[in-house]
Amino acid sequence: MARWKFQSENNLIHLAVEGSVGGTSLGLHVAADVIGDGGRVLWVGEEMPDNQRFSQLFKHLSVIDASRFHAMSFSSSFDKAIDAIISALDSLPSVKLVVLDDWCPSSGKIPVGLISHVERLSKNIDQEIKLLLISKSTIDASGNKVGNSFARAENSMKAINFSIFILTRPKDGPFRLVSWDKGSVELNLTESGFLST
Repeated sequence: MARWKFQSENNLIHLAVEGSVGGTSLGLHVAADVIGDGGRVLWVGEEMPDNQRFSQLFKHLSVIDASRFHAMSFSSSFDKAIDAIISALDSLPSVKLVVLDDWCPSSGKIPVGLISHVERLSKNIDQEIKLLLISKSTIDASGNKVGNSFARAENSMKAINFSIFILTRPKDGPFRLVSWDKGSVELNLTESGFLST
């Protein structure tokens, strides 16, 4: 099994994650790959990633490489956090990935105001910078859709040019599935990241 490389033709990605199956780990996995390729990462979340998980996913990188991981908090209001990200993008060289982890409430409708702030951020990001939003997925109560897990605000996010990816656990154990409109990939979640099966 080889280390999985996240690839998307679109630089704007909304990743919807089934409860506690490794969304933050996937974000860190992508971040480690970007840093390994010489880029810089801006990570924004209400909480910083777990130290132990961070160490596991970054252990193949040197301390100097890992210093290209910059973490910020949403602790103030969301619009101020977006302002801070835009400002950081102007001052930090070679940022190739911005991750917004748990950027919206974990259940219910995603507030329209948050989506409009995300749209503002997306318009201030160069094409060569990936913007990865990670949020909890939802189920389809109507029973009209095929599958078990769906992105909230899917139509609104597509309307502002985001590609939708879903991370699920199809069966017990380390097995994970990343799916999108053009396909899916089966993965194994290990201590050091995601491996393609």
